[in-house]
Amino acid sequence: MTLAVGFYEEMGPGGVAQAREVFPWHTAYADEFKNSGDLLMIGTFADPVADGSMAIFRSREAAEGFVAGDPFVVEGVVARWRILDWNAEAPATVLPGAG
Repeated sequence: MTLAVGFYEEMGPGGVAQAREVFPWHTAYADEFKNSGDLLMIGTFADPVADGSMAIFRSREAAEGFVAGDPFVVEGVVARWRILDWNAEAPATVLPGAG
């Protein structure tokens, strides 16, 4: 099964202040995608300003549709983002020395 992962990698010039202002609209928008089943998971990394956030979608089309209308993107809260296809069926591999 191929899913899509959306990464919000860099904040716009409005920074945290603008993110707080737009957050209620972003959350309501994300809820629509969650309720439709297209958005499977969403959240920030431990330091969202430095490391951004990510979301997992049922398909690339869903991820592209989300990003196209997300108030964080539309209003410039997010300056750089990308979408990657994720092969969710690939078996986990532990590299030597990892963990």
